Amino acid sequence: MSIRERLSGNEATAIAMKQINPDVVAAFPITPSTEIPQYFSTFVANGDVDTEFVAVESEHSAMSATIGASAAGGRAMTATSANGLSLMWEMIYIASSLRLPIVMALVNRAVSGPLNIHNDHSDAMGVRDAGWIMLFSENNQEAYDNMLMAHRIAEHKDVLLPVMVCQDGFITSHSIENIELENDEDVKKFVGEYKPQHYLLNADEPIAVGPLDLQGYLFEHKAQQADAMRAAKNVIKEVSADFEKWTGRKYDFFEEYKLSDAEVAIVCMNSTAGTTKAVVDDLREKGVKAGLLKVRMYRPFPAEEIAEALSHLKAVAVLDKSDSLNAAGGALFEDVTSAMYVNERYVPMVNYVYGIGGRDTTEKQLESVFLDLVEIAQVQNVDNPYRYLGLRKGEN
Repeated sequence: MSIRERLSGNEATAIAMKQINPDVVAAFPITPSTEIPQYFSTFVANGDVDTEFVAVESEHSAMSATIGASAAGGRAMTATSANGLSLMWEMIYIASSLRLPIVMALVNRAVSGPLNIHNDHSDAMGVRDAGWIMLFSENNQEAYDNMLMAHRIAEHKDVLLPVMVCQDGFITSHSIENIELENDEDVKKFVGEYKPQHYLLNADEPIAVGPLDLQGYLFEHKAQQADAMRAAKNVIKEVSADFEKWTGRKYDFFEEYKLSDAEVAIVCMNSTAGTTKAVVDDLREKGVKAGLLKVRMYRPFPAEEIAEALSHLKAVAVLDKSDSLNAAGGALFEDVTSAMYVNERYVPMVNYVYGIGGRDTTEKQLESVFLDLVEIAQVQNVDNPYRYLGLRKGEN
């Protein structure tokens, strides 16, 4: 029986961690993720978990400690944001290359500089190719649910890759919403015990972790990581199906909101999806066949499935809450357009970079995107595919 509560996204994440009761949590505070280890440390102090909590001196050390704990055979977790993730950068790659099923809560925030503590997706997009599975969360409930599923995915024998569970800084991390929590025993049963096959503290199988890997082997090891990422798609689908049987809450690679009969649609991630749904509902009442595709699973990227879901549309806008600064569109736009091309689906597409540094994105602005799409659908031509949404005039 689910338990109704009112929690912020950070507190919901910390409670999920408490229910999982990992062996080690190592963390260093950084806004807006600070509350997660702060809440969790109270669970440690109160004896609610038997986790070894390691208060380290930097985010680089936090990821290093979780790598050591995971390599030794423990279930390890951490949390960070923005520049904290940047400071981990070296160790982020090492965690995935060592095939360690670490789970990290990433509370998305703009990466400095200039200094900004508010939400965009520049931190997550900066490590999108680092070999981590990446799940995005529209709201507090999804952040909690994704965290409960993360270890089942990461620790699967066909995967053994670390997982980031992302949510929008302040927008969901600090906002209180109604949420359904599962009881502790059911969570423990669902997540299960971690039983690593190879680990440093196994006296019966002495191994080295992180050895020098030169020309003779590195290529093959990277190919194995890529194979594991491809295998993760089926595992994520299986875990999500088991989760739905348990809780009744359904998750897929992405959510299709009024998409099946839509003519124009927005593709986006995280909390923006909630605002977009309200705009879709309003436009439907006005006779505009608008829809939404909300990406939940960003890595591995469900290219074939997204191409199929968007193939019937007359025009699509992909919204990126970070700018790749490459003069060729944001990261999500590049992935979606590549998916469409490779799968031989042609739909006029336009990219909007929006919300940088926590800039508000309003229903009126999102409605303007849909109206642009209606015009594009009529003329079947995109004069400028690279656009900004909410940028003050005269400052671009």
